[in-house]
Amino acid sequence: MELLPFFEWLEASALGTAAKAYGGVFAVVQMFHLLALALLGGTVILGDLRLLGVVMTDVPSETVIRNTQKWFNAALALIAASGVFMSGAVAVKLYYNEMFWAKMTGLSLGILFVYGVRRPLLLRFEHASINPWALRLLALTSLTIWLSAAACGRWIGFS
Repeated sequence: MELLPFFEWLEASALGTAAKAYGGVFAVVQMFHLLALALLGGTVILGDLRLLGVVMTDVPSETVIRNTQKWFNAALALIAASGVFMSGAVAVKLYYNEMFWAKMTGLSLGILFVYGVRRPLLLRFEHASINPWALRLLALTSLTIWLSAAACGRWIGFS
């Protein structure tokens, strides 16, 4: 399926036009995007470092994961909404940017991993009943996916 027509439509849409025309609005949306990225990254790092036994070892890992998942969900929703708005300003340019597609791949893998593997496993079972090495592998996989997506996203501006 060819996606270029969608990207052309997005850039020419009212959303894309507004993103280009109102620099102040774009800057505010970008600020919320960056704050949500920090929140999402913080929840991932905190939860995964807890699973690795590096931080907050006095708090049950179930509690940390349950509480960070709520904030992760909110951050992801804000990232998606603000990202679509910001992408509208330069959609065609993004279409041709390899790092954009790498970021989207990483983001997709991260979302699939969180909602298909991490969340079902960690929110349904007592962590003590899960092999500690499986928890560590889960945390390291999560960190790798999300740090890769973040690095690709940061690299978009340089490519």
